[in-house]
Amino acid sequence: MALTVEKLGVSIAHKVILHDLSVKFPSGKRTAVIGPNGAGKSTLLRTAAGLNSNYCGTVRLGGTDIRTISRRAMAKKLAILPQGATVPADTTVRQLVDYGRFPYRSWFRPGNAQKDREAVEWAMGVTKVEQFANRQVQTLSGGERQRAFLAMALAQQPEFLLLDEPTTYLDIAHQLEVMEIVTHIKEQYGMTVVMVLHDINHALQYADEIAVLTDHKVIAQGAPRDILTVDMLAKVFHVKADIFTNSQGAAVLSPVELVR
Repeated sequence: MALTVEKLGVSIAHKVILHDLSVKFPSGKRTAVIGPNGAGKSTLLRTAAGLNSNYCGTVRLGGTDIRTISRRAMAKKLAILPQGATVPADTTVRQLVDYGRFPYRSWFRPGNAQKDREAVEWAMGVTKVEQFANRQVQTLSGGERQRAFLAMALAQQPEFLLLDEPTTYLDIAHQLEVMEIVTHIKEQYGMTVVMVLHDINHALQYADEIAVLTDHKVIAQGAPRDILTVDMLAKVFHVKADIFTNSQGAAVLSPVELVR
């Protein structure tokens, strides 16, 4: 089951954000969406997740137009972790992760307590936040907090996980920790991951596919080594870069100067 966007158009305050954009996020893959600031990457993710109804074009989840899917049904299939997520100051990690069970509950149907508990414990285990379960989220470090919010998204037990800049503001170690969790989720549970990334080398190392967004649309998509080239960086980001292979055999791009 794929997440497909066809001829998407989004304007905000009469400003065109996305225009005639088409992209397919294949099932069971990690797709990184990259592009310059202001290209519309977050808007694409929010629209694909059903959080923005003001658009033209079509978004399909497994072939079904998401406009015909209820919010609750959508949330059982797809979870999104936006930038800058917040919770009330006294919220504990366990309470935060438990919020992720909202698609399975309602005022008239409290849900299955055992399944909810198992899902919360599983999500905290995958993201390695069990030891913080009873701590308030506000007392955690940036990396610990991001893993807790990731656990909340995983508690939905979605087939698709959308992450908007999941490593922003984290130090190098915590960035790698989050990216390794994403890899584990994909490899062990077959979850489809779509992630907006600013770090081009994270995209090279941790994505199965890369989609390049600029000029209001996706201009290229494919395997990381085919897409993230020196020429692409010059064209899209206006930087000159060197490329080399690190000790793990992975390609690394090193920006050296602006293209003027």
